[in-house]
Amino acid sequence: MPMLSNKRILVTQWREFMGPTLCEVLRAHGATVITSEIPLVEPQAAAAEIGQAGEIDILIANLAIAAPTTPASEVDDDEWRTVFSALVDPLPRLIKAALPAMIQRRSGKILVMGSAAALRGIKRASTYCAARGAQTAYVQAVGLEAASHNVQINLIAQNFVDNPTYFPPEVQANPRFQERLAREVPLGRLVSAREDAEFAAYLCSDNANCFVGQVFPVCGGWVGR
Repeated sequence: MPMLSNKRILVTQWREFMGPTLCEVLRAHGATVITSEIPLVEPQAAAAEIGQAGEIDILIANLAIAAPTTPASEVDDDEWRTVFSALVDPLPRLIKAALPAMIQRRSGKILVMGSAAALRGIKRASTYCAARGAQTAYVQAVGLEAASHNVQINLIAQNFVDNPTYFPPEVQANPRFQERLAREVPLGRLVSAREDAEFAAYLCSDNANCFVGQVFPVCGGWVGR
């Protein structure tokens, strides 16, 4: 049988970041994919999306915002609040809405599409790195709480993965970016969107029930440098 047969999976912000390829790969593995495309900035939006989706086996929190490139000394409160309201605030709201039913069934998974920026700093991206770091720390803590209920919560910390939000075609075609890719990424290329999505599909499957509160770098070796 397909790896995700009979699984109902909700993917947030599906038109952005890893959403398009995730949905394609999850469906190829037999999942029923429910998509949400609205930003989850409003306090009630996350619970509303979970409620509208109905019973789900898996939640993929695919949260994205364009990363500011502001020097740390020039970051203002508006930038900080904007980035955290897009990347951090929706996460506990989503989990608070989805987790009780999973605990009651003693079955479920939550996967966060995060960033390796939480594991290795990026100059002029302090706000973004801090927000992705908050996601990471939250998943590590909540993953331990959920483990005893047979619910697995994990995070993919990615960078240099082909996606339309952070590495659109115009960025990839830039010679300066190509030089950076060769200099900073041992793999020597972007991780393909499908490679990343296939790993996500594995983590969503029953083959990966042993991982709890874990952070998986998918970045072509960038973190290890």
